Amino acid sequence: MAKKEKGKKAVLPLDVIRKRRGYYRQISDITSFLTHLALMAALVYVMFFVIFGIAPMKNDDMKPKLSAGDLMLYYRLENKIFPSDVLVYQVEGKQYVGRVIGQPGDVIEIPEEGGLKINGNTQVEDSIFFETKPYENETVKYPITLGTDEYFLMADMRSGAKDSRAFGAIHKKQIKGKVITILRRSSL
Repeated sequence: MAKKEKGKKAVLPLDVIRKRRGYYRQISDITSFLTHLALMAALVYVMFFVIFGIAPMKNDDMKPKLSAGDLMLYYRLENKIFPSDVLVYQVEGKQYVGRVIGQPGDVIEIPEEGGLKINGNTQVEDSIFFETKPYENETVKYPITLGTDEYFLMADMRSGAKDSRAFGAIHKKQIKGKVITILRRSSL
């Protein structure tokens, strides 16, 4: 028995204290890491689900400015909406992108022969390369007078795109945000 006791090393109180300190230091490091991870997740959530949003352009409705596959970063908290702003909006659970044509109080008219009139004035749209024609539907009757918090949005590709000519005026509650920048699919 004397040999077994001789090979054993005595446990010193200082060794026990060091071991416990190491254990508590690891627990402290893990807790700190998890706290930082939770804060980072909360920050990312606030940034991309409260303040900003990211949406892919699903079709060529805004061509040539936006193409299918481009990523749009939009600002959700924008209160000031001006003509020519590009907005992301939602109608019947689907997301669309359109340019502001008319604001609250405006009278929008699209004659049968084509063109666009806002408040009786014919608009010259230099950056639109497609003819503006009304859609054949029962929902929208021209001229339209926009009410409070209503906007008339149209896609840049004027033939066949889903916009206010199909849905009617878009209420401010349907607007998800104002597009502030675009990541081109060719640069990804």
